[in-house]
Parts: sequence; structure tokens; C-alpha cells
Amino acid sequence: MPNEKKELSNETRLLIAFGLMAVVLLVYQWLFPAPPPKPDQGKTDAPKADTAAPKQTAAIPLPATPAPGSVPAADIPGEVQAAQEEVFAIDTDYYHVEFSNRGAVVKSWVMKNFKDQQLHMVDLVNTRALARVAAPFSLAFKGQAPSPDPNAALYRATHDDLSATFEYSDGRIAVKKTFRFEQKGYLVSIASQVTQNGAPLPHALAWRGGFGDSTIVNPATTQLAAYYDQSNSKLYTKAVKEAKDGPVSFSGQFSFAGLEDSYFAGVYLPEGRSVELTEFADNIPDVNNKDEQRIGAAVGGEGLNSFTLFVGPKDFQLLETINPKLNQLIDWSWLGISLKYVAIPISLALQWTAQTLTHNYGWAIILVTAGINMVMFPLKFSSMRSSRKMQSIQPLVTRLNEKYKGLPLKDPRQQEKNAELMELYKLHGINPLGGCLPMLLTLPFFVAFYKVLSVTIQLRGAPWLWVHDLSQPETLAIRLLPLILAVTQFAQQKMTPSPGMDPSQQKMMMLMPLMLLYMFYFANAGLVLYWLTSNVVGIAQQWALNRLSPPPAVVVDTKSAPKKKNRN
Repeated sequence: MPNEKKELSNETRLLIAFGLMAVVLLVYQWLFPAPPPKPDQGKTDAPKADTAAPKQTAAIPLPATPAPGSVPAADIPGEVQAAQEEVFAIDTDYYHVEFSNRGAVVKSWVMKNFKDQQLHMVDLVNTRALARVAAPFSLAFKGQAPSPDPNAALYRATHDDLSATFEYSDGRIAVKKTFRFEQKGYLVSIASQVTQNGAPLPHALAWRGGFGDSTIVNPATTQLAAYYDQSNSKLYTKAVKEAKDGPVSFSGQFSFAGLEDSYFAGVYLPEGRSVELTEFADNIPDVNNKDEQRIGAAVGGEGLNSFTLFVGPKDFQLLETINPKLNQLIDWSWLGISLKYVAIPISLALQWTAQTLTHNYGWAIILVTAGINMVMFPLKFSSMRSSRKMQSIQPLVTRLNEKYKGLPLKDPRQQEKNAELMELYKLHGINPLGGCLPMLLTLPFFVAFYKVLSVTIQLRGAPWLWVHDLSQPETLAIRLLPLILAVTQFAQQKMTPSPGMDPSQQKMMMLMPLMLLYMFYFANAGLVLYWLTSNVVGIAQQWALNRLSPPPAVVVDTKSAPKKKNRN
């Protein structure tokens, strides 16, 4: 409501508002009686079901959206609303969506093909938020919202198997929303129109209180607002903390804009039109009934908004068929470095192995990990052989370290020590980088596989032996995979020579299994299984090397060492 004079109390302003509203409604109904409904009003022809699976690239067409500012003023309709609340659902092969005509909103958006941590179908709507904020697809206005609030109104709803239309008018504010689904697809055509006194009223469609699977551990940390800016070909993601002091808005030519979590996305596809995204942070109770900030977003900005909406899994093959830009939603990077061209082939290999050979993603992880280790074995063998050579001259290196023992790091004689060490390596034909360089070349492959296991949606709910879900930590009271991993890490370190490392450093390295135990104890079971398999394969490779290639004779001949230099 407009701000009243400061000397008026809240009670006085409330009485004046109710009085004015009553006068306006009585006068309007006397001057403009509502026209009788047409005989066929409220009826729609149900679309015929298409037996063939439609392509994901084409959404159900909606009337073209006029250019901004070109929407003509509409005639003020009569009063249109429902007498009572109606709740109904639309079912497709992939969704069960529950609507309410109170506000023309969605109360539940269930993904039929995916389970949450409670083994129920995933509901992307955070139902705990419905008591605090308006449900998804409520109207969001910039500045003062119209009164009475259209989000609390009872809309007249007409619907069939795959579409729903909501209409409301109080004679001054008129709203219409339409939703049209595909039977075999993840695309929904949505349009919303709002007028005030016959003129277009800019607005957006909001989804607040969180998005995605709310049953995972710390769901708020995985949920982001996202938009892809065409002007600089860049994806922007916004955490909930960016709106902690109030809503923030971003506008431009976006390929898509909306919300995402680790495995699902709900984004509008404006198809090149200018659009605005407003981010919200709402205080919503968590499972312990403690308030936490959950993200929300509103997309739109015109009096008439018409979009294609994608709500579905972040599967890169699916996203590629809908809009290649959507693949940006899958984070293939590590420390800011893109691993896309390594990670995608690994992901394809993992899916092929699971679907064709093992029919289980746990065994597929083991096979693909073992395969990558075998392909990388020549590089690992080169590294192992270099380590063996380093081990053979370890007595000479130890003697050199004793010679310069206790020198400060900034002492000029450190340069003499390094020069003698390099001369020693050269004399015995050893490349000091031969041990680490080959392993560095294998690093991108193993990090990429690690990343694949973090974002592959097919791992959600995938079991393996005693593990119920490879995308989550084990549910046993004592998690076995991290414990076995620590044991294999210790065994691998004991088998692997560590030339050039002093005893204190070796003792520190023995803490590595405990560090990995702590790190992986809370990690997804699929990631632990991957690392554990790498350790087991590494142990087998080291054992084979030790058996087939005995270590070279230890060099103790001081004559082969470089002569001492005069330090005076």
C-alpha cells in the first residue's frame, strides 16, 4: 500500500484501506456488472497423445512474445476468480507436478526417475519453505506489489492431461498463466501476463525457498542461481550469500537463467531475448527446525513473459540435445582449470561400461579405474625405474647431505651442495625429474575421473555390495571403504622407494594414510571406491616391478662421487 502520513497509526491506515477497497468494489460492480460466461467457457480440447517420443529440442509452441514496450493496453476484464481452492496434478513420463489455484502455483515438482536419500522420488520443491514464502511460479514485482496480492488470489483453473491455464481478475488487476508439458520430455512452455488497469505490469516468475534434493547433507551449500550471458559467453553462478542483505538483480541477453543444485537444474530459456534474474535469500527451517538461508530466483521482467523451461537432470548428453549452452551447468573444472575434454570421454566410458558390461556402477568404477591405471602404466613404470636409480645412489646422497649438514637455507654454500648433487646425478645417468614428471602427466586423467564421479547423475542411488548410494557416504556405523583405503595407502607407501627423503620426512609421509582416512571418511562412496581401486592397482604394479626388475646394486664407491671443493 502507498505510504500514509507519519502521524497516522497502523490501525488507522488499515481501516482507511479497507474502507476504500469496499467503496471501489461496490461502485465498480454497480457500474460494470460481470458479463455472463459463454457456453463453452472453461473448456479446452485435450491434445492428442503422440506415440513417438518428441525431440527435446522443440518445446510446445506459445504465442510469440511482443517486443518490450510494444504490448498494447488491454480491455479491463470483469471479475474472474474461483470460489474455493483446487489442487490437481499433471503427470508425464518424467514428472508428477501438483498445482494449486491459490496463487496459480506449484506445490510439488516430483522427478519420477530419481530417488532422494529417503528412497522417495525427488521433489525439487522445498516443502518446508511453503509456510514462509510463496510457492514456485508465484509473481514477483519490482517495488510496490499490487494490492490485493495476486499470489493469494483464487484463480479460475482449466486443465487437461498436459496443460493448465490460470486466470484471475478483480476488475483492476488481471493475471493469466499457462503451463504446457511434454509427455516424454523435460521441457515445459510457460507464459504469464499481468495487467493493471489494462496496461502491462512488469513481473517475474519466482521459485523461492530452495531448489533440488532437500534430503542430502547440507543442501543449501549445493544450490546456486545461474545464468549464461551471451555477450561474453560466460556462465555466472551466484551463491545464496550474495543476496543475504536483500534481493540482487542481473539482466542481459541470457541463453538460460534459473536455479541449480549438484544434479538438477530448473532454468528458463529466453531464446536470446533480454531477461532479468533476481536472486533471493530466504530464512527457511532445516531438518532440525533451525533457520538457514535458502536460495531463490525470479526470472522475467515484462508484462508478458513467454519461456521454455527446462526442469531436469544435469546429464550432459540430455543437455546437449536441448541446448549445448546448458552443458555449462556441469562443472568439469578443478582449481579453475577446465577438464572437460578429458572428463567427458571418461564419463562416456563409465556409462558404457555400466550399461553394457557390468550393469552396476560400482563395478564399472573399478573396471574403468583399473583400465586407466593400465594405460598409464608405461609412465608409472618410467617413474618407478627412475626411483630405483635414485635409490641405488642413496648412500652417496646421504653422504653429501651429511657434508653440508646444518646449513641455513640462505647460506651461499647451498649452491655448492646443489651443484655437487646435480653432478652426482649426471655421473650416474639420472634425471632428477624422471620420478615426478611422468606422474604429473597422469594427473589430469585421475583428477578428471575424480571430477566425473562428483557430478555424474547416474551415480545417484546406484548401489554396490553394501553401499546403498555411490553418490553419498556409506550408511554403515563404521564406514569400511575409507578404512580399507587407508590400509592400502600404507601398504603402497611401504612398497614404494623414497630416495632422497630424509627419515623425518619419511615419518611424516606415514601420516598420509591417516590424512586420507579423514578426508575420505565423509566423501561419496564412489570417490572412495575410485581411490581405493587406484591404490590396489598401484600395489599390484609395484609388486610386479619389484619381482621382475630387481633394484640395481647400491653405489658406495666414493670415487664415483664428485671431488670435494675447497670451501675456504
